[in-house]
Amino acid sequence: MTLMRLTAAISHEPPWYVARCLEVEVTSQGETADDALASLREALELYFEDQPFPEQVEPLIIVPVDVPA
Repeated sequence: MTLMRLTAAISHEPPWYVARCLEVEVTSQGETADDALASLREALELYFEDQPFPEQVEPLIIVPVDVPA
């Protein structure tokens, strides 16, 4: 079995934790961060049943952005 490493961002949006894949537009949620991540894995598996895996995943550049409050 070949594995593809993707990036997930998890945020807490009470009462849920929301997990988003940053390379493809797939999002899921759970009662805990671990639940949200497990749900995201399942959603990605279902997503890639109908979509081809990308031939190459470009590394992401993740940086903080400051905006005036």
